[in-house]
Amino acid sequence: MEQEQQVACIVDHRTHPITDGRLLRELDPAVRNLIKGDYPEAKVTDFICDHHLLKYQLMRVDGLINADVKQTNKINRRLTKAMQSDDYDIIDVNDTLNKSLTMGQKVSDAVARFGGSWGFILIFSLVLIVWMLINGLSLFGVHFDPFPFILLNLALSCIAAIQAPIIMMSQNRAADRDRMNSENDYHVNLKSEHELRILHAKLDNLAQNQIPHTLEIQKLEIEILGQIRSEIDSLQKDKEND
Repeated sequence: MEQEQQVACIVDHRTHPITDGRLLRELDPAVRNLIKGDYPEAKVTDFICDHHLLKYQLMRVDGLINADVKQTNKINRRLTKAMQSDDYDIIDVNDTLNKSLTMGQKVSDAVARFGGSWGFILIFSLVLIVWMLINGLSLFGVHFDPFPFILLNLALSCIAAIQAPIIMMSQNRAADRDRMNSENDYHVNLKSEHELRILHAKLDNLAQNQIPHTLEIQKLEIEILGQIRSEIDSLQKDKEND
């Protein structure tokens, strides 16, 4: 039977059957670089036995796991910081406005609410009708504002002149409320966008790094198990020969 080729291991310089190890060119580039880190003079044609190769394969597995854990922790820290270090507190608009409410603002709100209701329209229409009937028909002998009701026109003009700025004051408060709500929405959206970007980074890291690393680790584990099985078989053969 043809004798199996014997080669020297680059680590301990002992001779081994070529089937008990691997040439450097057959190894994964990352594992090969780890070996070259300890043995810079190593060439791709050099041989390393399974016993010493196991050490570098485990180093590669540890490196992949540590890299994934480090990157995941980094992203988690960014996400935690984004959720905790928000320099803007969401304002309770109703509570803020109610605390700063003055008597004049309360009156303007009441006038705006009443002036914009059907009750105001009905009452005002009734007053106008009664006014014109009394003065037009001289009911009860009263005739203080004859046609064309100049006094009524003056009263209406005065009411409109006073009511308009009061309603505008109420609208200004409504504008302040809208502005504060808009600021709240802006900061909430900004914070949500920042958190979504970090979550996307986490998903990208999972898809681009962790999943390929997991597959590479599984490949290395299969190779390591094969090498361990080969060593066990070799020990069993040596035991049987003895």
